Amino acid sequence: MLDTLLPAEVWGFLLIFARMGALLAAMPGLGEQQIPQRIRLGLALAISLLVFFLIRERLPPLPAGLAVLVGLILVEVMIGLMIALLIRVMFSALNIAGTITAFQTSLAFSQQVDPAQGTQSAITASFMSMLGLVLIFASDLHLVMLQAMVRSYSLFPIGALPPIDDFASLMTDYVAASFVLGMQIAAPFLVFGVVFNVGLGLTARLMPQLPVFFIGLPLNIFVGFALLMIALPAMMMWFLTIFEQRLSIFVQ
Repeated sequence: MLDTLLPAEVWGFLLIFARMGALLAAMPGLGEQQIPQRIRLGLALAISLLVFFLIRERLPPLPAGLAVLVGLILVEVMIGLMIALLIRVMFSALNIAGTITAFQTSLAFSQQVDPAQGTQSAITASFMSMLGLVLIFASDLHLVMLQAMVRSYSLFPIGALPPIDDFASLMTDYVAASFVLGMQIAAPFLVFGVVFNVGLGLTARLMPQLPVFFIGLPLNIFVGFALLMIALPAMMMWFLTIFEQRLSIFVQ
């Protein structure tokens, strides 16, 4: 009965659109809320059409029952969200690094909306997240993400349940790696914070009459901005290197 209501070609395209739409809805850069919904929908339809012509021979036949049809679509949506969530967790390392940088440079109270996170974050975290998105597109890493979307059909064939245990283990690894990467990116500011505050404390002990905190706060901000200007290129290059390595597991 379903074959009369839903042609096989439309069924195959619908399966691909379920995964691609979920991927694009949660992927960094391509799935941001600031992008109009019509553009995101058009991009998802265009990519789904291209992928359809690439893997149409591997598409399963139209199921006989409606329950199986709905189940296959839900599995495809789950796979798309899983892959996009892994990529977004790795991208959140920039937010971690920017938050640490803000605390070490006395800028943590300066809040701004972070488009990548969808919430308010420290101004340095928002800046680094936006810069990371720009660099991902400038260095063509978004093409690697698109390639990972196509290669996902080799890792997770249509019609087969994804390995939930392996995904949970991989997600744990990505969360830990994201936190470590954020700490590595913000390492210059961690060292700066320790040295600056120890020096400030020694100055307060040696010269009690000096208004240390009145002098230390603007000095902390000024030196923090100077250090950010010097260290930012190396910090972002390190992020792009690790981000590309983590994406490579989907395109090998």
